[in-house]
Amino acid sequence: MLHFIVLIWGFTAILGLLISLPAIELVFYRTLIASVGVAGLFLVKKKSLLIPFSEMKKVIGVGFVIGLHWILFFWSARVSTASVCLAGMATTSLWTAFVEPIFNRTKIKWYEVALGLMVISGLLVIFSFETGYWLGISMALAAAFLAAVFSVLNSRLAHKHSPYHITFYEMAGACLFSLLFMPVYSNFIAEDGLKLNWEGYDWFWLFILGGVCTVYAFSVSVELMKRLSVFTINLTINLEPVYGIVLAVLIFGESEKMTPQFYIGTAIILVSVLTYPVLNYWNRRRKPERTLG
Repeated sequence: MLHFIVLIWGFTAILGLLISLPAIELVFYRTLIASVGVAGLFLVKKKSLLIPFSEMKKVIGVGFVIGLHWILFFWSARVSTASVCLAGMATTSLWTAFVEPIFNRTKIKWYEVALGLMVISGLLVIFSFETGYWLGISMALAAAFLAAVFSVLNSRLAHKHSPYHITFYEMAGACLFSLLFMPVYSNFIAEDGLKLNWEGYDWFWLFILGGVCTVYAFSVSVELMKRLSVFTINLTINLEPVYGIVLAVLIFGESEKMTPQFYIGTAIILVSVLTYPVLNYWNRRRKPERTLG
């Protein structure tokens, strides 16, 4: 079930290409559908959505970060390819390794620095051979950094509120952010203004994105956290770019096929990402042994 959820998350970049809407409009509809969906769950269960206003502002603020993250994520796939976008997103866990110590005021571990340098080497391989996709990779890296930021912030909020309250207000915050950003986007960035009309099967893919990839995947992942260790979950989530890149090649064919150097660079990034939780787990197990000795 966990791998199925990760597969769903790996499918989001592909959905971003299947939907005709630009990134900002897409994020607006995704978060609107997701927030309405979570509100519907509360209504069915007859539970209150309200939390203290001071806390509500914090959660909505994190939603603003998520909104910008998703805009950059889908924009990256649009200006490059789904594979390029997912390759950049593969750096999320390593961004977290550097962001978390800053927020929690702890020391950065030596192996995190080493793996960070390994990720940079993989990115240099990709940049040197895929110069036409520098904008897409840069957006994906920025989106990965923002993902690390809101993940660390969410780890604090999770101790105070239920995951469903957090999801509702963050989706509402992301929706509000995309709505507030629309005038700037339409006047200074978009050549043809906003595009809010759905075309063809947009309605179907949007409800898959908002309902299945957001509300359903989140609720199941929360349930799985009761039965699986955090280490197991984090290690499996690191496979999201692998699933996404394979799906992109299978669905879009030639347009998603990259140079061999791209896959070499991506493989270097993924090896470092998959190595991180292993080293982190090993380091945590060694500490009690040293204390007892």
